[in-house]
Order: sequence, then structure tokens, then C-alpha cells
Amino acid sequence: QVQLVESGGGLVQAGGSLRLSCAASGNIDSINTMGWYHQAPGKQRELVASITRGGSTNYAESVKGRFTISRDNAKNTVYLQMNSLKPEDTAVYFCKAQTRGVVVWTYWGQGTQVTVSS
Repeated sequence: QVQLVESGGGLVQAGGSLRLSCAASGNIDSINTMGWYHQAPGKQRELVASITRGGSTNYAESVKGRFTISRDNAKNTVYLQMNSLKPEDTAVYFCKAQTRGVVVWTYWGQGTQVTVSS
């Protein structure tokens, strides 16, 4: 089992910045990829960014050049630095972890609200 706890959400004006953190605990050695997803009201949950244990990253087109995902394996924490925020970035942001191995398990955090005012 893996537990994920997000923090760092809040209210910010357009153009501002926020940094989200996701701390993992439990069977952390099993984790390969970690990522951030967001879900706006009435919309599906979508990938924002992901990072593998080795540091390979993947970003949604809408956040490239504005958001940066990073990972501290020693602290079992993944971060999402969000700059130049736009009102359309407003959503609940969820942390996700996937394990490695033949059988892949997926875990989600409880989510943190990010609201960007215009």
C-alpha cells in the first residue's frame, strides 16, 4: 500500500505561482511513476505532468513552459511548480503514484484545490 498526501493548493491571481507537494509513504520502494492530474468541475481528470523514478518527465501541452515537475526520492516527495497561472488552471489537483513490476498498482491522493482568479 502507498499513501499520498498533497499540499500547497490555494487561491492565487492570474500570473502568480504555486508549488504543490505530494508526500508518499508506505511501500515507497515499489513506486515508479508519480504524477499530477487535475479535474475541473464537470470535466474528466487529466494528466498535468508525470515523472519516472529515473527522472523522465512528461507534460500536458497546456502547461509546457509554465509548470515543472520534480521529484526528491530521498524525501519520497514529488513537486509541481506552477508559474504564470491562468484562470483555466483552476481545478482540483491530484497526485498519482504507480508501482513497477508485472502487476501495476495505482494510488491517488485526496486532492488539493487550486483556484486562479482573473
